[in-house]
Amino acid sequence: MTAARTDVPASTAADQRLYLEGGLRPLPCTTCGVRVLVKKLSPEQTSIQWTTSTGDCPEIAARIAEGAHPALVDTCPRLRATIEHALREGVLEVPEIKE
Repeated sequence: MTAARTDVPASTAADQRLYLEGGLRPLPCTTCGVRVLVKKLSPEQTSIQWTTSTGDCPEIAARIAEGAHPALVDTCPRLRATIEHALREGVLEVPEIKE
C-alpha cells in the first residue's frame, strides 16, 4: 500500500473530493432497502457508491451465489428502477451541461 501524498495542494484535494463525493444523494432501494449514494453526471452516466457490501443486495447476492464474480456483476435491475423512479420524481437530477 502506498502512503497518502502530503504535497497535494488543498485546491486539488478539494477538487478530488468534489468530483468523488459532490452531488451524491442517499437513495434506498425501493425493493430491499439497501442504501446507496447516487449521482447523475449526464443522461447516460450514473455514479453509484455502495454504503454497504454489494452482497447486501439480495439480487446481487443471488448472482454471486450462482457463481458470478462480484466484480463482474453489473448492478441490480431493481436498484436501477429505483434510480429511474427517483429521476422521474425529481429526487435526482441530471445536471445541465454548460458549454
